[in-house]
Amino acid sequence: MKKKNLIIFGTRPEAIKMAPLVKAFKEDTTFETYVCVTAQHREMLDQVLEFYEITPDFDLDLMKPNQNLYSLTADIITHLKPVLEEVKPDYVYVHGDTTTSTASGIAAFYSGAKVCHVEAGLRTHNRQYPFPEEFNRQLTGKIADYHFAPTTLSKDNLLRENVSEKNILVTGNTVIDALLFGIEKVNTTTFEDSEIKMLNETLDFSKKIVLVTGHRRENHGEGLLNICTALKEISAKNPDIQIVYPVHLNPNVKGPVHDLLGDEKNIILIAPLAYPAFIWLMEKSHSIITDSGGIQEEAPSLGKPVLVTRTTTERPEAVAEGTVILVGTNKDKIVEYTNQLLSNEQQYNAMSKLHNPYGDGKAAQKIVDYIKAL
Repeated sequence: MKKKNLIIFGTRPEAIKMAPLVKAFKEDTTFETYVCVTAQHREMLDQVLEFYEITPDFDLDLMKPNQNLYSLTADIITHLKPVLEEVKPDYVYVHGDTTTSTASGIAAFYSGAKVCHVEAGLRTHNRQYPFPEEFNRQLTGKIADYHFAPTTLSKDNLLRENVSEKNILVTGNTVIDALLFGIEKVNTTTFEDSEIKMLNETLDFSKKIVLVTGHRRENHGEGLLNICTALKEISAKNPDIQIVYPVHLNPNVKGPVHDLLGDEKNIILIAPLAYPAFIWLMEKSHSIITDSGGIQEEAPSLGKPVLVTRTTTERPEAVAEGTVILVGTNKDKIVEYTNQLLSNEQQYNAMSKLHNPYGDGKAAQKIVDYIKAL
């Protein structure tokens, strides 16, 4: 009898990182694999599903205007009950640190399925930072039966929490699998009337492109103002570069960014990009300033140095390896390190040619092989 898998995700980052696992399990005929999306995000999720050619077997379509963590958590658990009763999975796979991951893990536990946590073991050890992601990770780790850790450091975190070593597998991160597949696809596909075409027509790629992203709640307010002030100073000191900032739609981000940077000639503010266009632009960029966790993992595979506008990270491997530098929201640090990367070719090359600590793009197959051997 075939083992039954149910892979559950709900946000764009989860979809990107679970897509390689969906493909790997679907290609293995020893498994019967189903996909359920909660649609905690909707439009951004659908873009990724289309790009990776994934058609969910179940779509809970739970996204609501002004949704909150209370109702979302309850809705996910209650709406998953009939799905779990229909599929009767042996294994349920959840990813990372979202409300979908934790709520789905709880529902899967109630159903009697084994819970498999992909991207397990990341920790800042501060439940309020980032909120609610750090607590979600810790709680999902308590629920999970099997833990697929991206690095040995993540494995060590789990061992310190008394997780049995036999239930942990170090895989690398599936985001690298997704990135390598995605880059190949965008570089071998003709995109007519697309965001990539728009970027080609808007940007001057003869200049160094500094790519900026930022959306974390903890940076709203003073932190974001410091980042914008730093970008303004960087643009003034380096008129021969282009700073490209896909601005998050959250009013707490969009308002201040446009107010402070909207009139700068070499700062280009654009709408958020779909995943294909974003990874295409990331590959074309010189360096990246971001508060994103995923970019900290992806950029080293593309040889792009990253400045992280956070004071702590649950991905310290990249800091230790030297592929990223934590600058927080300190204006002077952001300016100093960005200018160094722009002007010091030796330092730039030292960062860009370092080993990516997050894997070789074969994480999904390692997970399949592990489950097959159980």
